[in-house]
Amino acid sequence: MHVKTKRQQPMNRFFIILYLAVLATGTAVGSTRAHGTAPASDVEQAMALARRMSPALTDKVQFKKIGADRGRDVFTLESRDGKVIIGGNNAGAMAVGLNRYLNRYCLTTVSWYADVAVQLPDRLPDVPAAERVTARVPQRFFLNYCTWGYTMPFWQWHDWERFIDWMALNGVNLPLAITGQEAVWYNVWTSLGMSDEQVRAYFTGPAYLPWHRMANIDGWCGPLPKQWLEHQTALQQRIVERERALGMRPVLPAFAGHVPGALRTLFPKADIQALGSWAGFDEQYRTYFLNSEDTLYSRIQRLFLEEQTRMFGTDHIYGIDPFNEVDPPSFEPDYLNKVTRHIYESLTAVDPDAEWLQMAWFLYYQRKDYTPERTRAMLTGVPQGKMTMLDYYCEYKEMWRDHEGFYGQPFIWCYLGNFGGNTNVQGRVREAGERIERALQECGPSLVGIGSTLEGLDVQQFPYEYILEKAWDYGKTDEQVINQLADRHAGCVSPHAREAWQLLYDRVLDITPGNFAAPLPCSYPTMGKESRAVKYNPSELLAVWDALLAQDRVTTDAMTIDLIWVGRQLLGDLFLFEKQQLDKAFSEKDKTTFYDRSNLLFELLSDIDQLNSCHPHATLAQWLQQARDLGDKPQLKDYYEMNARRLITTWGGSLNDYACRNWNGLMWDYYAKRWEIYIRKATVALLAGSDFDADDYRAAADKFQQQWVTSTEEVVQGEPDQDALTCCRQLRDKYRPQLDEWAKAAR
Repeated sequence: MHVKTKRQQPMNRFFIILYLAVLATGTAVGSTRAHGTAPASDVEQAMALARRMSPALTDKVQFKKIGADRGRDVFTLESRDGKVIIGGNNAGAMAVGLNRYLNRYCLTTVSWYADVAVQLPDRLPDVPAAERVTARVPQRFFLNYCTWGYTMPFWQWHDWERFIDWMALNGVNLPLAITGQEAVWYNVWTSLGMSDEQVRAYFTGPAYLPWHRMANIDGWCGPLPKQWLEHQTALQQRIVERERALGMRPVLPAFAGHVPGALRTLFPKADIQALGSWAGFDEQYRTYFLNSEDTLYSRIQRLFLEEQTRMFGTDHIYGIDPFNEVDPPSFEPDYLNKVTRHIYESLTAVDPDAEWLQMAWFLYYQRKDYTPERTRAMLTGVPQGKMTMLDYYCEYKEMWRDHEGFYGQPFIWCYLGNFGGNTNVQGRVREAGERIERALQECGPSLVGIGSTLEGLDVQQFPYEYILEKAWDYGKTDEQVINQLADRHAGCVSPHAREAWQLLYDRVLDITPGNFAAPLPCSYPTMGKESRAVKYNPSELLAVWDALLAQDRVTTDAMTIDLIWVGRQLLGDLFLFEKQQLDKAFSEKDKTTFYDRSNLLFELLSDIDQLNSCHPHATLAQWLQQARDLGDKPQLKDYYEMNARRLITTWGGSLNDYACRNWNGLMWDYYAKRWEIYIRKATVALLAGSDFDADDYRAAADKFQQQWVTSTEEVVQGEPDQDALTCCRQLRDKYRPQLDEWAKAAR
């Protein structure tokens, strides 16, 4: 794949369209830092973070260590003698204080993307009145196993460095940290007698490792290259070192029972059983579970934890999720109780201080199977206080309410907000904030944290920053929160930005994220049927765009993202309306209307593609280039690109389009081609006076998809011929008649 940049041209009328030896000599990394180095102070770590944000901050900002507030994290903020003094009881609290200064007084937003510079005013302001803010909960969790597939599989250190800084600035102190675990498992499985080829064939391809780690699939898009193992080992060592330096407790994995099927040959007497099928994958990709009562279980747990601690250290908290989205060998309460009890015993036999962190996602996903009786048995197999539950999808369903606060186990209230990395306007933000407030009042000490479990990093950060801010006692009303957000996105006090964001918060961002939730242009075409419906009045989203476009100028990356985010959603939803008219014309044999709507659909696809070119993180080219950059040989580059292409399109099993993205290049190179096949097949049927042949269409579309995911042909990245504000204004004016027609029809 070669990335070529050029100005995107609209489509014309309808028919023109060193092996692992390095691991053996690795230095153990403790829960603070590697041996032989002196720990930097919290003040030094906070200042280093500020310097990474901008060297200009080092002359303005000073940090100081203060005591905790009745055992809770706290930061202070004040100006003195021309300096901004930020106090905190640890480096993490100081980082939150710094973020408060940047957001509220410098009117800037720190992006979680490494290549987006932090914009500061020419003269750094003072803090007009001293502030003291205390954390409402001790733990602030972030990340989801899936994020390592949908966003992070090809990240390098510079990506991680900024992202870790972003987490620190937003108060995260309990990040999931699962990079590099395949290297640990490689050493464990080979020490038990498996060959190099067997082990690497057991792993999936890089983009699919989250679902291998969660025991959903084995072997898909594998075998995993040796080069990947080496790269990820070095990367994880830097990740956990930096996270610990900033006061975080990285959550590392532990053995949850998932084993290679080949282990049955080496240990024929071991109690190893196949788990249930997952997401339509063939039998050959099924996973296997070793009964926790088997003596081999404790042996593997010890081998894994000792090797992982040698390589990456430990903070004594482990993510363990048996039976995630797959059926256990038995749902009998006694069996489930024994499983968790034996897993915990195997854990503490190696690490007496071990704590278990468990996703509660299975309680939602398999809610018909996990009755209160079964769930109680499973959770009480672990001593109270030693298992913390992540209530994974609380903006939609708070499982703690269905299971008596998890039967005595503490929990963290989590906002999911995004499935598959879909790049659409969604997020039940207002409702989430209200639910957090109710939970804090009702749950008492059992609610130990607030967090987010997003599956992918969209280009819109607001929902996740909003949730993490709820973990601190700012005493702000929602109106103040939204107005301050709008000001920092605009880089100034902007009535138009405030109006837009109040409309988004009050009227639009009340959509519960769901599977396959992307706008219709990114969905598999079906005659007479759409995969989603707009759940807000279109005129409300149009009013948001109008308010954003009323600004005189756009100077910030955050506001550029707002314009693209809203604009492509609006045009994507207009596409849904126009497709309905197309199908209606087909059913009525109205050739003239059918041709007119066909041309309009392709024009929309072209314009959405062009709009996305206004931001690099809305491009297919960047995603594929990340994948290729990780390979050190042409064959590896092609392999990584195949993984990257497949995940965001055909996925695998029954998950086609699950991770679809509204991106420049992908819209034109993939989705438009699929729509072209659909409309060509419909045109042939219309001219012949016959019904639409869905099977014929699907065969042609599937052939195109499979060719695309294995292609390494040149990808064209559109180059914007104007800024985002001008582009959006032109598109708004161009489609105003259709937008008004659609809004009227939706009333």
